Formats: sequence, structure tokens, C-alpha cells
Amino acid sequence: MAEKAESRAVELDIRGKKRMYDIDDPKLPDWIEEKAFGSGDYPCDKKLDSKEYEKTLKLLQIELVKVQFWQQKTGTRIMSVFEGRDAAGKGGAIHATMAYMNPRSARTVALTKPTETERGQWYFQRYVSTFPTAGEFVLFDRSWYNRAGVEPVMGFCKPEEYEKFLKETPRFEKMITSEGIHLFKFWLNIGREMQLKRFHDRRHDPLKIWKLSPMDIAALNKWDDYTQKRDRMLKETHTDHAPWTVIRANDKRRARINLIRHILKTLDYEGKDTQAIGEIDDKIVGAGPGFVK
Repeated sequence: MAEKAESRAVELDIRGKKRMYDIDDPKLPDWIEEKAFGSGDYPCDKKLDSKEYEKTLKLLQIELVKVQFWQQKTGTRIMSVFEGRDAAGKGGAIHATMAYMNPRSARTVALTKPTETERGQWYFQRYVSTFPTAGEFVLFDRSWYNRAGVEPVMGFCKPEEYEKFLKETPRFEKMITSEGIHLFKFWLNIGREMQLKRFHDRRHDPLKIWKLSPMDIAALNKWDDYTQKRDRMLKETHTDHAPWTVIRANDKRRARINLIRHILKTLDYEGKDTQAIGEIDDKIVGAGPGFVK
């Protein structure tokens, strides 16, 4: 007789209230469903209309194609770092940005855990080898900032390595921007109930279940630890030369549109259509520490 699978139900402390969460239960708890969209003090009541989203996104993607032509003509190098909690929407934002860009000069970097050789190198070394050459647009699906979040929370680095990283990173990024590379750093922020809802969606969608990792399950009770590390990371590494742009991402549609708008508004490329780009929603986009809770 087959053994019964071990339950993965956990008790969570949600703002001082104990809640049970079983990711294997196909029914999403009402307390998550009711609070998810507005969690984390999200400022909107409902998702952006899908037709408006598609229409706006197309205009922005046309501008991104112009950016690539400009890059090829001028040799401009662009890097964009996408960070955020698990299920914050990093992959979807990257896909929306790259959807119609020429893959010969636009690529995504999503490194796995370091090899034995890489663990013996300078921490930043394996990232530097993926940096853009002339005319390239490189998007990082997670980055060197693993050492500011998941590594110290999950015990994958020593405390002294974590402290060293926070001190060295502003200098490291100064080297990048001094080289003339455009560096964007995005933190996609979501509320706790929204994260739980997205985890649940992944668990019960056969097309998305691969996105749910054992690390996600192990981190369920570490929300506050991640929050503390996020806040310190934003404080220590938000600089004039490499600022953090924070995107409230409970609504993926608004997040993607405003993220791309930020990129386009920052770059001075040939043929720029400011009317097509539109205006950034300052309720969704902010700079550095203090914009999120």
C-alpha cells in the first residue's frame, strides 16, 4: 500500500494573526482570495483593462524596437536587473520587454547556482562575463543581488560575505556606469497574500508548476526576514549612479507597462515618440527605500 504523502501545510503569521496554508489544497483559502490584490498597500482596486493593456504594450514594444536600432547604430550598451520576491513577476516583465526585440542583440541572463570553480572566484566574476558588448541589451532574471536576499536568509553565505557585498556593490556598479553602460535596477514588490496566491496558482497549473521550487516552500515562513534584507539592500545600494526603481507589481499589467516606460523615458534614442510612451504612474513606480512597506 502506497504511503500517504507528507502534508506541506504550514502555520503562517500574517500581521499577528495565525493562518493555515496548504499549498497542495486545490481550493485557495478565502482569506487569501479576498486580500491578495490589495495586499502590501496596493493602490488600485482592480487590474488594468486587458484591451487597454494590449494596446499600450504594443506602442511601448514598438519603441523598444527603435531602441535596438539606436543601439546598433551607436554601440550603446544596456543592462537591466530584475529583482523581487519569488512570484513577483520578474519573468513576465522580462518577456514583455523582449517579446519583439531582435534576439541577436537582446538576451536574458538567468544563472543557476555557482559551480565549484565559480565559488572560488571573485563573487561578481561570473556576472561580469555575461555583460553586454556594443549594441547589446541584457536583462538579468535575478543577479548579483542574490547575495543581498536569498543567500543570507537561507544561510547560503556567511555573515561577513553579506556585509562585504553591501559595501562593495556601490563601487562595483560605479565601475559599470563609468564604463558608459546604462544600468537599470528594478525591484518588483508584491504583498504577502498576492505571493501566496501566485504560489497556489503555480502549484495547480500544469503549465506553471515548474516555477514552484522547494526553495519557495522553504521560504514560506521567512517573509519578515526577506523584508528586512530587502529594506537594507535598498538603503545600502540605492545610489545616484545606480538607483533602484521600485515597481508595485500586484497587477502584472500595470507593472510591465510602467517598467518599460521608465526604461524608454530614461534613454535618449533616435525617433523617440513621447506621446506613445505616455506618463509613468507614480502610484506604481517609486525610487529606492521608503516607497514600499
